Amino acid sequence: MAKSKLRKWDSAEHLKTEEDFALYFDACLEEAGDDAAFIAKALGNIARARGMSQLAKDTGLGRESLYKALSGEGNPSFATILKVTRALGLRLHAGERV
Repeated sequence: MAKSKLRKWDSAEHLKTEEDFALYFDACLEEAGDDAAFIAKALGNIARARGMSQLAKDTGLGRESLYKALSGEGNPSFATILKVTRALGLRLHAGERV
């Protein structure tokens, strides 16, 4: 039997358009519940798909600090999350709870 070579799924590889970014972020917000690291990681995936260097320029934050903050392992401030979402052209959205 031939061996299969597998690699880790990377959401960033599948995010191509502004619509992809928005739909992915909305889905992540809905799925995350109260898991802030999940949201930070989702923003990191979008940032990597768009280009972390450009995001660093747009936010005025260091590229390495953005990688760390948006890794899912970091603990970014809410101010950082707001800067990143704004720079990525995304909005946090509050909807009615059902």
